[in-house]
Amino acid sequence: MKVKNLKPTIGFIGAGNMGLPMIKNLIKKGFQLKVYDINPKITKRLDKDNIKTVNNLRAVANNNFIISILPDTQNVESVFNTDSGIISYLKPGTIVIDMSTISSSSAIEIGKVLQKKQIEFVDAPVSGGVKGALNANLSIMVGGKKETYKKSLDILNSLGENVIYAGKLGMGQVFKMCNQIMVGSHIQSMCEAFALCKSKGGDLKLLKETLIGGSANSWMLENLGNDVINKNEHAGFRIDLQLKDLKLASEAAFESGVPLPGLSLVLALYLEARAHNEGKNGNQSLFKTYDRMSNQK
Repeated sequence: MKVKNLKPTIGFIGAGNMGLPMIKNLIKKGFQLKVYDINPKITKRLDKDNIKTVNNLRAVANNNFIISILPDTQNVESVFNTDSGIISYLKPGTIVIDMSTISSSSAIEIGKVLQKKQIEFVDAPVSGGVKGALNANLSIMVGGKKETYKKSLDILNSLGENVIYAGKLGMGQVFKMCNQIMVGSHIQSMCEAFALCKSKGGDLKLLKETLIGGSANSWMLENLGNDVINKNEHAGFRIDLQLKDLKLASEAAFESGVPLPGLSLVLALYLEARAHNEGKNGNQSLFKTYDRMSNQK
């Protein structure tokens, strides 16, 4: 009689806009989850969907794998704090996959602390936004020991279609920073091109289709171009989060002594948007900054 291979149990920390669809996709793939979120309103909603939740980090710890996806470095450091976080409850041999976007130096330090307790750790930030999380086609950039990466692949492949081993611990975060530099620059150049075309009375929809057919095409143009044309400010990925990621990239560049003037420009433009209380808008809403600078509506 054949015994079915049981999927490992997962403790999942963070059920926000990205975390929730990832949780649902893992459940669809047959994984058993215990979910913790600091917001009780979120866990109540999960309970109604028959998703198993717990009300403290200790209850998450007794699982083969732990996944965390949280807003920023401070949140992740709080969860993996040696005094009040989850570390003292984790058993040796547990694999921790942090899918947040945080500083690479913080990821490295967390990994060192966990390693001392015989707990494996990879940093695995994602790209693709809420749409990618919903469709389980995220890009996932993984840093850490290759053996740990391989052990995590079944889980990661359930969440993304482009799972890359980026190298040593912290390198996943470096790859994500590079990704976000290009994301911000692509949005900025799209808004700039549209602002020029509009100032001359051009047809923006025709311009978009023309650019898609040539070497100026990008994921941002294909997926967010219509939002810019239609003045749609919906938040797939918020300006505040874009700023957080660009700040991480800027700090990493400063640490390495690498001048990145393009990054500095994009960071300044997004700061202008936040200064106008637009931080909760989608990152494509940078068009509003260009509307102000060019005095166009």
